[in-house]
Amino acid sequence: MPKPLHPAILFLIGVGSALVGLLPWVISGMRLPLQNLWADQSVTDGMPIVLLPFSQYELSFIVALIVIGSSIAGIIGRATLAQTPPFGLLALIAGVLVVQLIALVQTAVTVEAGLQQIISSTFYLIALVAGTSAAILVGVGMLVLIARAPRAGALVALTFAAIALGSWIGGLLFPVPIYTSSVEYATAANVAIRGTPAVAIGAAITWAGVQTAGRVIAAASSLLLLWVVPTLVTAVSAAAGTRILLPYPAEMLDYGINVFRMAIAMPDVWGPPVLLAAIVAVIGLVARAALSRRERTSAS
Repeated sequence: MPKPLHPAILFLIGVGSALVGLLPWVISGMRLPLQNLWADQSVTDGMPIVLLPFSQYELSFIVALIVIGSSIAGIIGRATLAQTPPFGLLALIAGVLVVQLIALVQTAVTVEAGLQQIISSTFYLIALVAGTSAAILVGVGMLVLIARAPRAGALVALTFAAIALGSWIGGLLFPVPIYTSSVEYATAANVAIRGTPAVAIGAAITWAGVQTAGRVIAAASSLLLLWVVPTLVTAVSAAAGTRILLPYPAEMLDYGINVFRMAIAMPDVWGPPVLLAAIVAVIGLVARAALSRRERTSAS
């Protein structure tokens, strides 16, 4: 029987997982993105060091930094299930939360100190803190599902993690704010950024299997999420990144809805990733079934 892991070890695993999640931002230098509401507009290279890239233009990246770390912890938690003592999962969660909450507080305090002292700055900061806090809570939920839920539930959580993986890999491959077209490996990198989530979802479906109705529904839901969620992220990013609409929430919402409607009806955009995920899943499931038959034949 495997030796149980000490809660302190699980806590450190959680810490390490959260730090890996922040890796793309760390290697970029962690300079705060330029702020529209910054008090000293003459500052460019002198922006402060922060643990999260607070900006309305980096919403999907912030979410990716958070949920990828939590998902890594969840995967490790599931892999070490037989070695996890009572309350061990809480130690894992605590390790993740310590890092992510420190990152949130340090970033919020630093940004607040540099923003203009106007009401717009207050709303801006509250929105970023609230959004990041929501991402942390979602990440904890994903961690628990991946670590402890039946495979159907874990598959749904892994799907959200796979979708976030695109932004995470983008930050890893392009760690400095440059135009991707100016980098020699830009084409191959962009293919990886777009294709990796689909491959990861196909692999997750293969792992979960389709032996039960719940797993079949989860697999179909994963492909549906790969269609809808990136489109929703595009709409939210487009709306939040439109400076002229920032003082007008209703108009911003309407603009985001229009972007979503247009993007959701463009199969040339979302179709290839969904098709790739389905192909990977079918190949993986067929290979898994063949391997299972071979093992049964050998055993008999």
